[in-house]
Amino acid sequence: MEAIAEFYKNLSRIVPLNWKGTISGTVKWSGPVPRRLAVSINKDPQICDPKSKKTADLERLILGPEGGVANTIVYLNNISAGKPLLLPEQRRHLDQKQCHYIPHILLVPQNAALSMQSSDATLHMDGAATFNLPFPFVNRVTTRTMSTPGLVHLRCNGGHVWMNAEMMVVPHPYYAVTDESGRFELTAVPPGTYQIVAWHEGWVLTGKEQAYDVLTERTVQRPIFNEPKSWEKPVTVNASQPSVVNFLVSTK
Repeated sequence: MEAIAEFYKNLSRIVPLNWKGTISGTVKWSGPVPRRLAVSINKDPQICDPKSKKTADLERLILGPEGGVANTIVYLNNISAGKPLLLPEQRRHLDQKQCHYIPHILLVPQNAALSMQSSDATLHMDGAATFNLPFPFVNRVTTRTMSTPGLVHLRCNGGHVWMNAEMMVVPHPYYAVTDESGRFELTAVPPGTYQIVAWHEGWVLTGKEQAYDVLTERTVQRPIFNEPKSWEKPVTVNASQPSVVNFLVSTK
């Protein structure tokens, strides 16, 4: 709450949306590529596995053809004023399609609503630290206001153990998610020097944990992952030219 209060206390220093201060760049992979993480699809295969692949990709490390790292959150961590707190609508809406969360990474402004629905004709039970919501009806939208900033792990407590997504509830607008090429852009950044952070959820499978399938009332084994990773650099922004920051990430 302190971060968002400080941000809006400085609204007198707010910058217009057409302000030319921008930060852009890429997050790219360096070195050997880790093996793909997947688990067996052992529930609702007619819905979760229509192509009969038998396994589900855990989507923890998505690399483009030139090594770009998708689904990395890039943000400024020491900014206290700027443009209005607006983020892409598609990052605030969670769907469940063929037993996968879409998108895999969500960005929700603090005190804004996360909207959720299921396109699957099976019962999902979305679980997080602060809620456990059933989705018994196809395409019925449910909303929940996210009042606490920080990271929220999303998992299905309905036995679809491979379903995982990460949501960042954020106190200011200078957050972006890299695309499939690893590119990002932050716009209308006030002039100044900042620390820019690239955050990734982590790509190592460290084991399994017992979870309770509320639908079958049985214990199931759910994958667990390593801690998130982050990299940080200084960046200076002015209106005369765009600022460029590139990150190289690896297993080291």
